[in-house]
Amino acid sequence: MAAPQSTPADEPVVIRTDCSPQMGVGHLLRSLALAEELQHRGHRVHLLGSTGGLDWAAGQVAARGLTMTPAADLAGGPAALVDQVSRLGAAGIDLDGYHLSADLGAALRAAGVPVMTMVDDTFGLHQHADLYVDQNLDAVVADRLPVPGARMLAGLDHVVLRDQVLDRRGLVPDQALDHGGDRTPRLLVVFGGTDAYGGAEVVIGLLRELARPVRVVAVVSRSEVADRLAGLPPVPGVELELHPVVDDLPGLAVGCDAAVSAAGSSVWELLCLGIPTGVVCVVDNQLAGYRRTTDTGVAVAIGELDRLRDDPVAREEARGELAVLLGDRPRRRQLQQAGRRLVDGRGRRRVVDAFTGLFAGRS
Repeated sequence: MAAPQSTPADEPVVIRTDCSPQMGVGHLLRSLALAEELQHRGHRVHLLGSTGGLDWAAGQVAARGLTMTPAADLAGGPAALVDQVSRLGAAGIDLDGYHLSADLGAALRAAGVPVMTMVDDTFGLHQHADLYVDQNLDAVVADRLPVPGARMLAGLDHVVLRDQVLDRRGLVPDQALDHGGDRTPRLLVVFGGTDAYGGAEVVIGLLRELARPVRVVAVVSRSEVADRLAGLPPVPGVELELHPVVDDLPGLAVGCDAAVSAAGSSVWELLCLGIPTGVVCVVDNQLAGYRRTTDTGVAVAIGELDRLRDDPVAREEARGELAVLLGDRPRRRQLQQAGRRLVDGRGRRRVVDAFTGLFAGRS
């Protein structure tokens, strides 16, 4: 990982975010990436919110020397959060969650606390903030922001990634999946930390129907799904390697030749690592990013999850795209090179530069 830039003061910063089995862990993971960058610069970071009873998420927080404190707004509303943030002496706050009321940002700004918020296309643009960040491919600065004079950072130059990703950038061979002999390709299948919508099971079903040699390295967090997959009759050439939620997904990823992922923030991690990736649109707020990513050819379009469950045409198209991901060597190399070029690993530095610029030098 590149050496962090120096900053002048040990100013406390608050990050307000949540995760849960239904919501997933994407908001938390990018919050932790920001927390790492802030910590490297000497800032104290306070996480406010909930890990939703997910032991894995709580472990990720603790591994960074952080704690997740319940957010006062959950019971007391915006005024309670303002009081909590003021008692912490926070120089600024990042609000990361599309479920968070715009009243939070408005109340914090009225109290003189600089606010940053993460958005995905129109999701999150309801929030009141001084700085908006949309880290999606081809994202553009919104014509109208809720706060006049607010600033917006848009595009893949602002992808925030964890140390675990940045430390492994460049470890994937330049000829990903360009192997000969009898080696069976390893395909990572991952749908976030919770896979609340069962995407991994759907993709594994498609790979079994495709019936070509592949070792599927699947992250399956729910034991009942893992048991069901383990009990399936064998398909010649298709091997299953099942993992519960892993602490170091990038470490698992760099041992694979390609990946299939939900069209969320994990895609940017895979592109940065240089892993050819197919994407599935799981929920509505992923649709804009899914279309941009696949239309520009930086990832393979597997399909929209709802259609992949029972639409014969969508399933046939998906099997064709999976065959490309596993069998087209020039295409894989193109995907690898495009991903590394688009996601350079320095996005979180740019974001934190802008964020701390909101409060740097304030008394």
